[in-house]
Amino acid sequence: MNNADAKGSRLDVVIVGAGFGGLYAVYKFRELGLKIAAFEAGADVGGVWYWNRYPGARVDLPSIDYSYSFSSEIEQEWTWSEEFASQPELLAYFNFVADRLDLRKHYQFNTRIVSAVWDEARKLWKVTTDRGETVEATYCVMATGPLSVPRDPDIPGIERYTGELLRAGRWPHHPVSFKDKRVGVIGTGSTGIQIVQEVGRQAGELFVFQRTPSFTMPMRNQKLDPDYVAEVKRNYTGIREAARNSPNGGVRPWTTRAFFSVTPSRRRELLEDAWKSGGLAMLGTFTDLLSNEEANEHVAEFVRDKINGVVADPVTADRLKPRGYPIFARRPCLDTGYYETFNQPKVHLIDCVTDPIVEITAQGVRTQSCETALDMLIFATGYDGLTGALTAFDVAGRNGRTVNEKWKAGARSYLGLMMEGFPNLFMTTGPNGPAALANIVRISENDVDWIARAITHMADHGLDSIEPTRKAEDDWMELVFQLAQRSLLSKAKTWYVGTNVKDKAQGLTLFTGGFPKYREYCAAAIQAGYRDFVFERGRTTVAA
Repeated sequence: MNNADAKGSRLDVVIVGAGFGGLYAVYKFRELGLKIAAFEAGADVGGVWYWNRYPGARVDLPSIDYSYSFSSEIEQEWTWSEEFASQPELLAYFNFVADRLDLRKHYQFNTRIVSAVWDEARKLWKVTTDRGETVEATYCVMATGPLSVPRDPDIPGIERYTGELLRAGRWPHHPVSFKDKRVGVIGTGSTGIQIVQEVGRQAGELFVFQRTPSFTMPMRNQKLDPDYVAEVKRNYTGIREAARNSPNGGVRPWTTRAFFSVTPSRRRELLEDAWKSGGLAMLGTFTDLLSNEEANEHVAEFVRDKINGVVADPVTADRLKPRGYPIFARRPCLDTGYYETFNQPKVHLIDCVTDPIVEITAQGVRTQSCETALDMLIFATGYDGLTGALTAFDVAGRNGRTVNEKWKAGARSYLGLMMEGFPNLFMTTGPNGPAALANIVRISENDVDWIARAITHMADHGLDSIEPTRKAEDDWMELVFQLAQRSLLSKAKTWYVGTNVKDKAQGLTLFTGGFPKYREYCAAAIQAGYRDFVFERGRTTVAA
């Protein structure tokens, strides 16, 4: 870190995280001439893609879409090789951006933040690291992302296991061999699916412990033709504008077509076309799949029927069929041969609904019916999503109130960007914005740009602190809850609603109104002259 000289003096901004939001924040605030320092728990840049090194790790959005738009130089100089980039290529992209913009010098890596405390008298944040260092800054930007705190399954006996225990979210940096090993995988979300289809080809035997099957569709990844890449580079401006005005913030197809507005035969043709196209095309085939339960069930049954056509054993096929929740209410998954994996005699599906896991033993996994001995056990059990990063350490705002206390009954904020009671504290891709429901890169850029405008406004007017009013926060959360009631997203037990973490407050706190509408609300807060915020100059409250 190149700002050791700044540690003894007051900084303008402290940034936490080195993923999409963090890197762009460092660049943006540096270009504004602000004095900055950034911290990252990992040893280098990349955010979740620094940690996600498990076999098969790959993005489920088109690579050209899962990339920055703020720099035309980066767009032109970087070339993606595949439609859906693998983890090594994604990490190479982060490294390229960090090198091209000289961002690493602002970071202190291998450093976790253990506390952030607001000093009311001095109008600054005191941020302490696990190295015992404390830095002081006027503003604190939590670019920690919606998925950065992995969690183990809530199963007794993990510490007793004597075999090789691996966690998808903290995968070792050295090669891992599965050859001739009895491998178990717990977790069948998007990560588990990617692991199973890779490990299934390599392991001696594979045991997949499944509690809730996921809907997954063919990715149909492909190498990108150089002529196509050249076309994209010539047309990035239009592509980005289309993405920003799409409900999902990306280039994934979407439509205003309602499911029952077309004939059954035409619906079938559209679904077959989407299945053949691959990716998340099916999610954009009809506009009402997350609002009309009957339409949703038709599409769910279409996918279940596809499983019958792939998996040879009818009992296994039936166990792999998701039921009891709407399709796309859990994170939609993409695969390359996942269902085919279960046609191998060495791959075994264990239904943990009819035969639940009782404990982890020294030798493996015990279910109600038997114990499965394993040489290796892999946890693909996800994250403490949306809120986990900010509740994992002590963040204390005005009057010593912590984020954990404020969010005890669920995450609350205004626009997913700021919280009442926590002056000068900003979040990117916060839990009450679109977060996991739209392109994370477009959201990150939108949020950092918004924060930059707020900081500039304060500098221009000689203001010391900013926070949303209680009414603004209440009104925003009421809007979030009203929109959530119209969506089928809340009808599945997922990390979206907090059901994957014991004792966590449950409920859908994501903004489900689409990315363009979210951008409108963010812009309106500025255009209204920041009337939904309280400012202070010294000890004096200043009207917007």
